[in-house]
Amino acid sequence: MTAIPEGPYGNASAPGHPADLLVRFQQAVAAAPDRAAVHDERGSLTFAELDRRTAQVGKALTVRGAAPGEHIGVSLPRGADLVVALLAVWRAGAAYVPLDPAYPTERLHAMVRDADIRTLLTADDDDRAWPEGVQTLSLGELPAPADRNPAPPVSTPAHAPAYVIYTSGSTGTPKGVETTRGGVASLLSGLEAAGMYAEEPRVVAWNASVSFDASVQQWARVCRGDTLVVLGEEERTDPARLCEVLDRHGVHDLDLTPSHWHLLRADLLVRAVEGRRLRLFMGGEPVPEPTWRELAAERAGGRLEALNLYGPTECTVDATATWIEGGSPHIGHPLPGVRAHVLDAALRPVADGAEGELFLAGAGVAAGYVGRPALTATRFVADPFAADGTRMYRTGDKVRRRADQALEYLGRIDRQVKIRGYRVELGEIEAALATHPGVATAVVTLHSSPAAGEQLAAYLVAADGTEGSAAVAAASPDALREHLAKTLPQYMLPTAYVTLDALPLTVNGKVDLAALPAPQEAADAAAPPDDAAQDHAPDGEVETLIADVWSEVLGRAHIRADDDFFALGGHSLIALRVVARLKKQLGIAVSSREVYRHPRLRDLAQHVETVRVGR
Repeated sequence: MTAIPEGPYGNASAPGHPADLLVRFQQAVAAAPDRAAVHDERGSLTFAELDRRTAQVGKALTVRGAAPGEHIGVSLPRGADLVVALLAVWRAGAAYVPLDPAYPTERLHAMVRDADIRTLLTADDDDRAWPEGVQTLSLGELPAPADRNPAPPVSTPAHAPAYVIYTSGSTGTPKGVETTRGGVASLLSGLEAAGMYAEEPRVVAWNASVSFDASVQQWARVCRGDTLVVLGEEERTDPARLCEVLDRHGVHDLDLTPSHWHLLRADLLVRAVEGRRLRLFMGGEPVPEPTWRELAAERAGGRLEALNLYGPTECTVDATATWIEGGSPHIGHPLPGVRAHVLDAALRPVADGAEGELFLAGAGVAAGYVGRPALTATRFVADPFAADGTRMYRTGDKVRRRADQALEYLGRIDRQVKIRGYRVELGEIEAALATHPGVATAVVTLHSSPAAGEQLAAYLVAADGTEGSAAVAAASPDALREHLAKTLPQYMLPTAYVTLDALPLTVNGKVDLAALPAPQEAADAAAPPDDAAQDHAPDGEVETLIADVWSEVLGRAHIRADDDFFALGGHSLIALRVVARLKKQLGIAVSSREVYRHPRLRDLAQHVETVRVGR
């Protein structure tokens, strides 16, 4: 094995034999114990404090049975305690399973049972009921760590699990991807060797949800000696507050999706002109060509630099990377330690420039899907090019290799989609819809509109015996949305629900997706008569203003006072645009969270009036 030099960055030149991240964390603690390791809304922890705190929680987990191969649930809000919990799980040698408190209880319970979680780290005020047999540990239960020289982490082999992240499942059930400690070490080592991470310590903003695999590339950087700024929910959803945090802590590196860039670009470009150069790590969805050209021009002008990162959850976050500069969008070259094959249906290499499916191999390939050996065997296949018994992952992504050997993304070979950075299997939503008693069959598509961007649209046929008025009551959009919200996270809920007499079919008997009506056309056809809509027309200055804003950002001609923002197609990014317009036109600062708390126009208007009167 290659020797690992001292210091937090000694591993960069050996991507094939990377040190475990807990070894690197110990090196970072020794190198700068008093330097800030983590900032959140409530304060900061130095590297020495983080070391002691994680050792204390790790010991408590070990007492409760944590060991290599064990899955530990983590259900905590964003903050320094979340970093402590994740590192503590690794310190005990176990793997963490993120359980987002915002997810529906039914979905969380299914994940706990599927991952066989017996111990779960929670917040002090968590009163959620967990499945029987699960023991919870609140970080607040533990006293302040007293040991100034904590014990080292449990020695953990590279093949041991590091985390399990659940992704959308095409058959209707989310699947847990189990990655390895060696895979995570290889991820950071590969990004270092490719020059994507700076050599000196940086200040890094943690933006992604812990349930989203991009979070690993962000929070784990504390293990190499970088300072982590954990963005709170309000900060990551409010452009003004986010930029204030970036300035206050002097953030160097920020992860975001291309969709998020459009909301932040004005503020970030101003800072770039002022000389505060950021490095943007973009991923989660393809970079549109106009965005690519804009960012390439910023890099050429020395004002701002951006990277395009690509990789499936099954290959430990990132598999390829490239600087966004010149030319047209592409996903770059494989990171050191990653092997990329572009193959045809018979697993034969295609010629450069020809379209094929991307297969990935190397240390980052995950162990597989928890408890699903058949699915694992289907997606993770023997690597015939290595001839050493290792596997490669079939991504389902269509690519071609350019003349410069960079890979160009061309789309999917199946029905998986990406929406605002989240990976969604449309089949999972369709399966959940089919469990509603008023639905006979359903199909879900990704629809794009100029105003609202990409949205999920559900088309359904009513079940037998629910025709006429009964069918409308049984399968109304509100009823379907409420039904789906019991099992699906917010980002997987369709915006539009269109009831049809029958789904259009091709000559081969498959659903003819091209023949489905546009959601807005269907909504207009089902809209109430003008006199009925007039009864619910916005009233007063604030209701009228909000209606005008919604009409603009959602691309809707008629907005009623009792309309629901999310039922009309609103989502988190559009909510930010609503907040920005209210501040500009009324001078009132409300957070996007208030839009979630008051989704009906009339309720939001009443809240805005209350804020205005109380100024």
